[in-house]
Order: sequence, then C-alpha cells, then structure tokens
Amino acid sequence: MTDIRRQNSSGERHNKVSILRSKTRFKLHLFLKRLMDIIFSFFGLVILSPVFGFLAIAIKRDTDGPVYYHGLRVGRHGKVFKMFKFRTMYETPEAYAGPSITGKDDVRITPIGSWLRDTKLNELPQLWNVLKGDMSLVGPRPEVEEVVENWSEDVRQEVLALRPGVTSPASVVYRDEEKLLESKNVLDDYMKQILPDKLRLDQLYVRNFSILSDLDVIFVTLIALLPALRRIKFKERSFYSGLFYRFYHWIISWFMVDVFITTFMVGLSGVVWRVSTVINLGPGTYLLVALGMALLISVINTLFGLHTVQWTTASPTYVLDIGASISITCTILWVINRFVITTPWIPFSMFWLIGVMTFIGLVAIRYRERLFTGIANRWLILRGASVAIGERVLVVGAGDLGEMAVWLLHRSQFRNAFGIVGIVDDDIKKHGIRLTGYKVLGGTDNIPRLVEKYDIGLIVFAISNIQVDKRQQVLEQCHNTAAHTLEIPDLINVLDSSIKQQTPAEEQ
Repeated sequence: MTDIRRQNSSGERHNKVSILRSKTRFKLHLFLKRLMDIIFSFFGLVILSPVFGFLAIAIKRDTDGPVYYHGLRVGRHGKVFKMFKFRTMYETPEAYAGPSITGKDDVRITPIGSWLRDTKLNELPQLWNVLKGDMSLVGPRPEVEEVVENWSEDVRQEVLALRPGVTSPASVVYRDEEKLLESKNVLDDYMKQILPDKLRLDQLYVRNFSILSDLDVIFVTLIALLPALRRIKFKERSFYSGLFYRFYHWIISWFMVDVFITTFMVGLSGVVWRVSTVINLGPGTYLLVALGMALLISVINTLFGLHTVQWTTASPTYVLDIGASISITCTILWVINRFVITTPWIPFSMFWLIGVMTFIGLVAIRYRERLFTGIANRWLILRGASVAIGERVLVVGAGDLGEMAVWLLHRSQFRNAFGIVGIVDDDIKKHGIRLTGYKVLGGTDNIPRLVEKYDIGLIVFAISNIQVDKRQQVLEQCHNTAAHTLEIPDLINVLDSSIKQQTPAEEQ
C-alpha cells in the first residue's frame, strides 16, 4: 500500500507541475500577445492613416451616411463591445433590419462596399479595437450575441478565453464566406454549413496559439489577400507550424544552441591543446572558428534533414549523421585555412580535436534527456533502495513485447517519472546480458526478491509466448508483491496475425 500511495503521490505531483507550467506558459503567451497587439496596432494606425483618409473620402462620395459602422460583438469572457468597420452598406432602415450575416448578392451592400469586403480593407478600423484591448490581431473571430447563444457552455468558455481577432485561421479558410451563402437563407446556411467548422478552427487556435503561430496566421492572411492567390486552400498546419514557427523551432533555436556549444567546445579544445603544445590563436580566432562551425553545421544539418528530428525520441542512428555533419564542416574549415585564410595557421590535429569535442557536445545536448535518465537509472541500481529517483520499474519479459514495453516507457509523457531497474526472463541464456540497455537480472522466480531489493513500484508484465498456467503463476507472483502490476497487451501477436490475414488477399 505504501508503494501504491507513493506512486499516486508521484503522479499527482507530476500532474500539478504540468498544470502549473501550462498556466505559466499561457500567461506568458498572453502577455507577449498583448504587447505585440499594442505595438502593431499603434504603428498600423499611424502608418495607415493616409489610407484611412482616402477610404473615408471614397465612402462619403459613394453613398450618404457615416464612414464607420460599429456592431455589437461578444468579446473575451462574454463581454460585449463595439467592433468598428468601414461602412459597406446603404444607410437605410432596410439595411439595419436585415440579418447580421451577409451573403452572396446582398442588395444592402454599396458598390464600394463590395470592393472593401473583397479586399478586407473594411476590417482596418478594428486596429482601434486592438489598441483599446477589445480585440487582438489574431484570435477567434467575434460573433454576434444571437450566434454565441447557440454555443454549448464548454465551447463558449473555451473560445471566449481569448480576445477575438481581426484575423484567424477560420477567417482565412472562409475568406470567401459570403460567396458560399445564399442571401435568402443566409443565417440558416451559416449556422448549419459554416459555423461548426469555424468553431472547430477557433477551438484549435485557442489550444495551440503562440506568438509564432500568430505571426504565421498574419503572414498567411496577407498572402490570402493577394488577388492572384485568393483561391489557394491553406492547410491547418500553415497556421500552427508555418514559416515563422518552423524557422524558429527548426533552425534559429538549434543554431543558437549550436553556437553556444560549439564556442564552448572550441575554447575547451584550445585549453586542452595548450596543455601539451604552446599555441596562441587569440580569442578572436576561436570565436570566428566557433561561429563558422555553427553556421556550417546548421546548414549541413538542414540539408541532412536533422532540423526536423524530434530529439527526445530520436533513434541513436542519428549520431552518425551528426558525426558526418561535423566531419564535413571540419574538412571545409581546414581547406579554407590552408588555401584561403592562411593566417593564423591551425594544425590539422587541432581541427580533429575541435571536431571530436564538438561532436560530444552536440550529441550530448540533443540526447540530454536520455543521458540524464540513463545516468540516474544506473545510480539508482548501484545504490539500491537508498535512493528514490522516479518510479522504479521491473519489466517481466525479454522478448519482442518486453522491448516494446521499454520503448513505450521511454516515449510516454511520463517518461521522466519512471526509472527501469532491469528485466526478468526465464530464458537462462539471456540472464546477465543487456537488452535495450537494461540487464536481465534473473528469472521470474526472482521477482519478489528484486521488488524488495530495489523497492520496485511498478511491474510491467510483457510476455507474449507463454502457457496459460505459467502466465497465471507469474502474475500471481507479481500481485503478491507490494508493487503495482501492469499487463501490456500482446500487440506483437495481434500485429502478426493481422499481417498474415492481409497477405493472402494481397497475393490474390
């Protein structure tokens, strides 16, 4: 019972930390988002003031009535505000009496109003709403109260958690919304055909928004407004992992890391070199070599596709790619030093040392999570029950299913909360060897002793080929310990039988 309570307590602490981090990240994004809104909207109003003046004159000359139109919309947390636009309808009682949603060939729209709607220039006055804090540059598009009233409570709370935006993924996808609606039944068509998908896109935005995704949405919006590109259909990933997101997360972030690691390793190589040989290249040369290496490594890594690798779950085979990238980089720098920039002259052996040191640093930073976890696990095993680092796990089964269990534990969202102590299996030939990095500690009859020795909190049963009575016997041993037992479904046999069933059909 103590171990189970400790396991539950560990899981609760992990959940609380995750929730706290999510809230902190959300507040940080909100702060940066508001800061960007203020800066962009202020300078936008200043720079576009001549455009405002030109459009105001054009609207007044086109038809009688005010330049601006304001309508009530539901904002953040359900607060109603006045949203401003350039007027695009005739100033008549019929215009105000019609539906709030406009459709194709709506007779209420003025000639210049049609052009303003097509170019989306009628939305420019909303920069004032952004500066005031009623809206954001990017966010769920604001709806009228009669539409919001039809949302479920969960949807309303989620979508209205952020300020509505001048643009949004839904706005881009449905930028030709009016052409899809018939003016006779415009409100019914909107509620049935368009609103559900717009709500889905708005919810998706709220769950995934960030400063970089906002920049991507703004960029895609500007592209979508170009006449020649209006028919392009944008994929959802364009809004959440678009140009700015990928450029930062795939290139800039790793370039900065590589610059730091490379600079440190080049400097460390110089220190190691001076222990045996006197050489004084100066800090400027070291910094130039470090920046040159970081730049070349980033370019070559991009060509190799390494910038798209998720390193927390990456295969160890990528180590070879990193080694090849560094080898090519060092070769290029050595050639430059021999034939282009010959002063100061750097020995080939020093380039080799810099390459080795940089390789160690870049591999360590990319695989740091598994390295730290591996070191912690080894320390846990050496110290026995005196050290508590995560939930200690014993895997039962050294076959394919056991390897899959280890793989799943390494790649689950709780991977940092678990530490695999070892594996048990009744195949005597496997005793003492290491499988997937963990030692086979003995047979299943050793489970009670190992649980007590290493204070195991979780036993993962992962044996596929086993007789029913033997399976019950081993499981009974597991359940009689203080550890919690988790059975992994026999996915290997399921997959194997599924493949065998499909093979005859394909051959026919």
